[in-house]
Amino acid sequence: MEWYIVGLGCLLSGALIGFTGGVLGIGGGLLAIPLLGLVLNMPQQAAQGTALVMVLPAVLLTVRKYNQRAKIDLRAAAAGAAGSILFTWIGAKIALGIDPTLLRRTYAVFILGIAIFYFQQSRRKTAPSRPAAPCRNAGDFHKGWFALVGVFAGLAGGVFGVGGSVLAVPFLTTYFRLPQTSAQALALTMIIPGTTVALFTYTAHGQADWPIGIPLAIGSIFFVPYGVRFAYALPEPRLKRIFSLMLLVIIFLLLIKA
Repeated sequence: MEWYIVGLGCLLSGALIGFTGGVLGIGGGLLAIPLLGLVLNMPQQAAQGTALVMVLPAVLLTVRKYNQRAKIDLRAAAAGAAGSILFTWIGAKIALGIDPTLLRRTYAVFILGIAIFYFQQSRRKTAPSRPAAPCRNAGDFHKGWFALVGVFAGLAGGVFGVGGSVLAVPFLTTYFRLPQTSAQALALTMIIPGTTVALFTYTAHGQADWPIGIPLAIGSIFFVPYGVRFAYALPEPRLKRIFSLMLLVIIFLLLIKA
């Protein structure tokens, strides 16, 4: 296939992924990984490393757009980042030594658990017999709790390439009772240093295809702002249902490849 056809396809795919990542606060990598494996026949580790090339600039832009809407608690984010950096590197080293098929199936199980959680959360929020608990702010909690969230998010992000924010958001919405969009913004901010570590680790082991990742990144960053704008226009329960349905689509794509 000609290079310009691949490049155009990556730009268009990146645009769709960037919009989706902006809506759901996931950086788009969860969708990029199965697509890279399915369309370009990449092994799981290479798909994860290549997705990181796209994810890092998209996450930076998404965080900027979220912060323009509502200021992110940078002290909480820094605590989470401090907890995530080392464990992201550990997770990446673990992933690079796992059989690609096993890693892909483990990734699918991980995403399934998150999807089920979000579907239950969206139903609970809309049930008339169970009024929603009042939302809180990140400043209401000791920063050590965010460091602990960062540890688990970093480990997941290292093992799966992306997904740290997807793991962090349920903790932030359920146990910290942050609003969905605030949780997405904070989770993405705290994984930025760890995502950088993961990208360098995958690249150092030859598991990141930069010629594919760069046009994906370019297409993504142009459409992230539209996704963030759309996220703030949606009711929170509907946003959670969209999140869970998107994760189910990702699982389907992964199982096709597996």
